[in-house]
Amino acid sequence: MLGTIQKGKVIDKNDEAYYVQVDGVTYELNKLEVTQEQMPQLGDIVQGFIYDNKNHKKQMTQFYPFAMPDQYGWSKVTEIRRDLGVFVDIGLPDKDMVISLDDLPLDKAKWPRIGDRLLVTLETDHKDRIWAKLADENVFEQLSSKFPQNMKNKNLLVTVYATRPVGAFVLTSDFYLGFIHESQMMTPLRLGEQIKARVVGISKYGRLNLSVLPRAFEEIDEDSQMILMSLRREATKSLPFYDKSDAQDIKTHFGISKSAFKRAIGRLLKQDLIIEDKDAGMITLVDKNEEE
Repeated sequence: MLGTIQKGKVIDKNDEAYYVQVDGVTYELNKLEVTQEQMPQLGDIVQGFIYDNKNHKKQMTQFYPFAMPDQYGWSKVTEIRRDLGVFVDIGLPDKDMVISLDDLPLDKAKWPRIGDRLLVTLETDHKDRIWAKLADENVFEQLSSKFPQNMKNKNLLVTVYATRPVGAFVLTSDFYLGFIHESQMMTPLRLGEQIKARVVGISKYGRLNLSVLPRAFEEIDEDSQMILMSLRREATKSLPFYDKSDAQDIKTHFGISKSAFKRAIGRLLKQDLIIEDKDAGMITLVDKNEEE
């Protein structure tokens, strides 16, 4: 019953709230949460969304949340709990809902961060606990629009709605479905992340193929691309090499000569794709999610 819209009888009131009984349970309806034209009177039947607030108090509101059991809505992440999941704001004044860690990626690096955007519905379990549930692939297909044919090289704002080892599925701000292959990312994308991407083609599955690589990436040679990819694979996005590193160490790690390595990092530095710390003897990937 919790997490749904119900009707109940007004059995009491004070200066701040009405008290509404639904199936023998009393819920507090704050007067500031009443939206009907006429304020209720004792004995009236009123309708509202019922839930437990963050203090476990029974509440009713006539300001319906963005998401409900029969309705999907966009929510923003407000808190991360690695042992529980992520909390999202669905529009209630005193309650954020949890997306269970069971519904989130196994790789916690791909979990959403605070401020990220997720499309959710609500589900109440057998213990009367309300959970936010992520929209699945079918929901996004129903939401999507057909994109025009002249999309090549268009810049789009997209939201990641699913992550896979091979890449990320996204929805554009115009409701076009898209896919970003892992080779077209500087760093792995996370669930709920909003990012600018560029159309590079159309897949056989009717999605836009997108890239979040800087345009400069396409203009650099194979040695430079190989160094960038090596940096991408590192958790720290750094490697203990720089222009004074030992030639044999460079050859062993990258398979290229020291002179080729120096030329490559020179190009990457010029394109602002890496930074070099000569004191620490390190090169580090620059976090560039937007196109040049």
